[in-house]
Amino acid sequence: MDTEELTEQETALYDRQIRVWGVDAQRRLSKANVLVSGLKGTVIEFCKNIVLAGIGSLTLIDDRLATEDLISANFLIPPDESVYGGKSLAELCGDSLKDFNPMVRVSVEKGELSSFGAEFYEKFDAVVVSCCSLTTKKSVNEKLRKLSKRVAFYTVDCRDSCGEIFVDLQSYTYSKKKLDETVECQMQYPSFEEATVIPWQALPRKVSKLYFAMRVVERFEMIEGRNPGETSVADLPSVLKLRKEICEAQSVNESFIPEALLGRLLAGTREFPPVCAIVGGILGQEVIKAISGKGDPIKNFFLFDAVNGKGIIEDISK
Repeated sequence: MDTEELTEQETALYDRQIRVWGVDAQRRLSKANVLVSGLKGTVIEFCKNIVLAGIGSLTLIDDRLATEDLISANFLIPPDESVYGGKSLAELCGDSLKDFNPMVRVSVEKGELSSFGAEFYEKFDAVVVSCCSLTTKKSVNEKLRKLSKRVAFYTVDCRDSCGEIFVDLQSYTYSKKKLDETVECQMQYPSFEEATVIPWQALPRKVSKLYFAMRVVERFEMIEGRNPGETSVADLPSVLKLRKEICEAQSVNESFIPEALLGRLLAGTREFPPVCAIVGGILGQEVIKAISGKGDPIKNFFLFDAVNGKGIIEDISK
């Protein structure tokens, strides 16, 4: 990746970007391969952003057939059943993304994310997963950590007007401008499982309540055997019971996780396009940072709530 130069066509197309982050960053981006699984509205925003930025290749996984609910926040698919009927989300989105930037190789991979072995991920530089279970998140993250090369791992989840991004860059070195010089910085990241098993009592009291609420809903879906988003306000009594059990086990007060916030996360099964744009934009920015090696990356959670308009970075690590 470091020895290949940009072509004249790439240099001309990405001229403005090169002026912003430099030719080296654009060269790395143009040779990088990204895998995306779970094509919800937030992920669609992300895909659009990195395709326009000039990623080398983008591979899509999502065998679900397009339905009215699934395309409610998906601007890549026209709201016409005669167009999307019988086709998978990955196929439809792939066709549209190719038109955004013909220089980016966009392909579709069929199959369940959990069915792929570790060797499948060797060819990628970053993996982004959404719409998958807690077990799948942990499994994919663990497979990436066993590879001989470092592959950046991201999860993204939007519920109602809230969004969350998790980042695992393992052992990561990047460049940062300090006064008139560029310095090398290094960060160590925990895996998703390592981060989410840290006792809540060990975390600062100022940690966003959204972080705790997402963990409760995630756990509820795993126990019930449901896919992300397959909840409703009718599940609130069961989730409140689970909240009580988890808070007692963690020796924290239930006020850590407001009932109203849990209700929003359970009832809001459709994404809000403005939230998708914000969270998807942040995710695209982070993947570009990781690939280019320039700029301060998030460590390791980003949480956004449109109700208060706050985007918060939380370092949930030992």
